[in-house]
Amino acid sequence: MSLRQPPIEHSAKQTDFGGWEMPVEFDSIRTEHTAVRETVGKFDVSHMGEITVSGPDATRLLQRLTTNDVTGLHPGEGHYAAITDESGIMLDDTVVYRLPESESEQYLFIPNAGHDEQIYEWTVEHRDQWEFEATVTNRTEEYAMIAVQGPDSQELLGEQTDADLSELSRFEVTSTTVAGTEAILARTGYTGEQGFELLCPWDDGESVWSALECQPCGLGARDTLRLEMGFLLSGQDFDPEDNPRNPYEAGIGFTVKLDTEFLGRDALEGVDVEGPEEKLVGLVMRERGVPRQGYAVETPDGEQIGEVTSGTMSPTLDDPIALAYLPREYAGSDQTVRIVVRGEPKKARTTTTPFLS
Repeated sequence: MSLRQPPIEHSAKQTDFGGWEMPVEFDSIRTEHTAVRETVGKFDVSHMGEITVSGPDATRLLQRLTTNDVTGLHPGEGHYAAITDESGIMLDDTVVYRLPESESEQYLFIPNAGHDEQIYEWTVEHRDQWEFEATVTNRTEEYAMIAVQGPDSQELLGEQTDADLSELSRFEVTSTTVAGTEAILARTGYTGEQGFELLCPWDDGESVWSALECQPCGLGARDTLRLEMGFLLSGQDFDPEDNPRNPYEAGIGFTVKLDTEFLGRDALEGVDVEGPEEKLVGLVMRERGVPRQGYAVETPDGEQIGEVTSGTMSPTLDDPIALAYLPREYAGSDQTVRIVVRGEPKKARTTTTPFLS
């Protein structure tokens, strides 16, 4: 099957990511990573899904399908949430926006790369099962999505929009124009830096991208940036088939509002009371070697207690870092473990995330 193509053409090293052909590296991962940490960089994230929900029961539908409290959102606000099944296992994580009143749809939520059809079908299936009156539309191939991230992102983006970006708080969203094109603009991101994500019509993606004159960044830098913050990567740090996890195990229990009625609530209430048996833990290596997905994590005595879900050499810290699910007694800081790198156990210590203070 051919890969899905983003709306923006890139002269960069490409990779298959979630069924999309996406740029992984324009210059070097370190150059791109440093630009975002110190100045500003831009990412083509058009591989992310976009699903809109409107109608009389739109709020009820999303309240039942996501773990956070959708009723608490006012127009122009968003939040982070998980999408769980009846057993509390995460199908995906997402950002849910209640769109400004100027928009025709009430809500926009963002599934991860390659999940748009699956999550769209899940949403429609449950809408019909519950007989809710709501219109659900998969708009993934109608929108280009660009992230502008870094300390100078507000200054750069401010040159291309009339919106008062200083008035836009974290997770707020507005309708505006960017580079002369109608856009939905949110103060969100996946890097840990100040930043924005914007949606514009698919055919305008190229012109908006070109107007934002800063360091282009690929998926390689996006991964090192998010990992330094301990942010989850769907399909890698959790997967309903290969690595089924609930939000408490994955460290995002703060998104679970047990006073709402959502799929998986009853199962998660028990986890909230008892605590998860395993938790996602940060690891910093103390010997040479780079931890990679699938590498075993052991006690100093050689007993395997988990495996790495994500790992890299941190460009900011200049240390090898990783995430792994470990027994909850290892969830604190400064516990000694070993990561088996190419057959050789290497010393590491546990830490809380984010890795950057």
